[in-house]
Amino acid sequence: MANGLARLKVKERVEEAADAFRRSSFWESIFRPGSPFKRGYSDSPRNRSYVIMNNVLYHLHPVKVKRHAVRLSYTLCLGGLSFFLFILLTITGIFLMFYYRPTAPAAYIDVEALSTSVAFGSLVRNLHRWGAHFMVLTVFLHMSRVFYHGAYKPPREFNWVIGVVLLLLTLLLSFTGYLLPWDQLALWAVTVGTNMAGFTPMFGNQVKFALLGGIEVTGNTLLRFYVLHVLFLPFVIVIFMAVHFWRVRKDGGISGPL
Repeated sequence: MANGLARLKVKERVEEAADAFRRSSFWESIFRPGSPFKRGYSDSPRNRSYVIMNNVLYHLHPVKVKRHAVRLSYTLCLGGLSFFLFILLTITGIFLMFYYRPTAPAAYIDVEALSTSVAFGSLVRNLHRWGAHFMVLTVFLHMSRVFYHGAYKPPREFNWVIGVVLLLLTLLLSFTGYLLPWDQLALWAVTVGTNMAGFTPMFGNQVKFALLGGIEVTGNTLLRFYVLHVLFLPFVIVIFMAVHFWRVRKDGGISGPL
């Protein structure tokens, strides 16, 4: 009997906590009006119309656009510039993949051959390298602009979290690509970076081993960083960018000063 009452109380507390979470501004920012997961949802004509009006495929642009959203500014283009640089890095990266082998004996030789033997190889490699630096800078400045304008406040707090994840993914893309030239600068930079990751509380050694594929930088590390750089991280960042753009549309377009 006592165990049954205790379980009932635990169940009630869990339901109360879940209901409080559904009433929070974070939950409200994720699910827009008309969503079945929205608090107080009912299958009414009003909610069905909300679903149609908020569908990004039916209505790509918001019904109303604020004046500041259509005014050209030197700060409001940072998000679009970051996306343009990502497209540039994708195109130049595919070009570089034709002439690069992610193995310890061949990586440095292939990078040298790109600068001396491949037509426009040096140009494409420099575009890729400097584009990566500029993308890190533009994403950081974009986040700074959003924070300065207070655009992380409701109802945009969920999209702010997505933006923070995109910033971390951008930094990881830059870090994994740093090893691919396989020169002394790259080797020691990655050694320092992975040693710093090794001091992560609780999971430090596991994180370091997962990145290096061993206890030090070897050919296994190069292969892992190559797969992360050209396959896994771009795939994940495209998904988060799609969610990010969708949320910008759902939240009423480009944010401005509050």
